[in-house]
Parts: sequence; C-alpha cells; structure tokens
Amino acid sequence: MILAPVQLSPSSDHKTAASPLRLQLFCSFVGCLLAGFGLSALAQTPSKTKSQASTTTIATTAPKTVVDYAQRYAQLCASCHGVDGKGAPNLAPSLAGQHSFYAITQLFLFKNERRTNVAMNALIKDFSNDDLRGFSDLIGKFPASSAPPNVDIPDTLRMAQGKELANKHQCMSCHGGQLSGGQQVPRLAGQHEDYLKRVLTEFQQGKRLGYTNAMNEALVGLKQNELDTLAYFIARYPGTP
Repeated sequence: MILAPVQLSPSSDHKTAASPLRLQLFCSFVGCLLAGFGLSALAQTPSKTKSQASTTTIATTAPKTVVDYAQRYAQLCASCHGVDGKGAPNLAPSLAGQHSFYAITQLFLFKNERRTNVAMNALIKDFSNDDLRGFSDLIGKFPASSAPPNVDIPDTLRMAQGKELANKHQCMSCHGGQLSGGQQVPRLAGQHEDYLKRVLTEFQQGKRLGYTNAMNEALVGLKQNELDTLAYFIARYPGTP
C-alpha cells in the first residue's frame, strides 16, 4: 500500500514559530539599550572617582606654611629685647645665651599667666605650640657675649663680696661654675643688673616662683644691700660664651 505524503498546514505552525522569534528579538533590543546605559554609567564613574582622588591628593599634600620666626621676632620682640637678644637696661632682660629649653618653658608660663607681665601675657596668649617652639629655638641660637655688656670698671672689693655670696647661697651649684646655666636653668652671667635686682627681690619675697622653691629658699636671710651686691657681681661676671 502506498502512503500519500502528509501536508502540514502552514498557518498554525508558522504563527507558533514566529512568536518566540519576535520575543527573542525584542529582548535582545532591550538588552542592548540597557547595556548601553550601563556602559555609559560605568564610563562616567571612573572619571568622577579620579576627580575626587585628585582633589583628595591636593588637600593632603598641600605644603605646610613656613613661618620666618626671625622676622616675627624682629617685629614683635626686638624693640624690647634687642635684635641680638641682649635686651636693654631698665626695660627687658637679655636673652642672649639662654637655652631653648629654658626659653620655651618661660614662654609657656607667660602664655598661661603662670608668670605675670602685662606686655608678655598679651603678646603670647594666642601663640600656638609651633610658635612657642619656633621662638624658643631662635632664642637658643642667640650667642652669649664673651664679656658682659657693662662698660664700667668692676669694683674689685664688691666683686669679691658678690662671689662669696654666690658661693654661699648655691648660685654656682645650680647655674654652673661660670653662671652659664644649662637646659631649664637660665644663664645669669652678663644679665642686666637692674633686672637681677628686681628678680632676686621678687624671689626672696615669694612674688616670683620657679620650678621649685629652691630660689626662694636660697635667698632667705639676705638683706637688700646683699641682694644688690649679688646682682652687681652676676651682671659683671664674664661667664663663658
């Protein structure tokens, strides 16, 4: 028996096959659009990140401002303490030859009004820690004079009396055999006589305090003329540069 060929109706099968094809094409088109948008967004993201990184780099690597403390000293301090730190009689003490550690300690005390001086307290109250260090380092570089600034010929007898008082009251023990000081101990040699008189009197009367009560105790019992003789001797003592 001969079988006749079977003919399929194209209408129903064609529609069934065409629907998935159209859906596939539509999905591909939408996928391309989404992919395009995604690539665009990704392309923009690195640019923004790079810009932000650049800004951050600039902010963190900006050079620190360099302060010229020699210039600031000339503007703020030289009128009283002199351009070379040697001060002026009846006005301000000599800073020449003082150690930076002593200088920064005194500046700190003035800033916090542990030492009282209207001009100094007002000048230093807004100093930063960098300022305290900058000025003290500069002061520490002022060379001490090899000879005291006084021009008069020292009285031999009074110098001998002053030296005896200095030995008896432990001046050489703390401030050194040459009264040149060291670290937190100030240099006394060549300091202005009028300043020394005032400071010694303040220590004896308890009006001025040091790191300890050593100065107050060392001057107990001294009369005013003896304090004056001690100041006379110290101001004219050459010390060491």
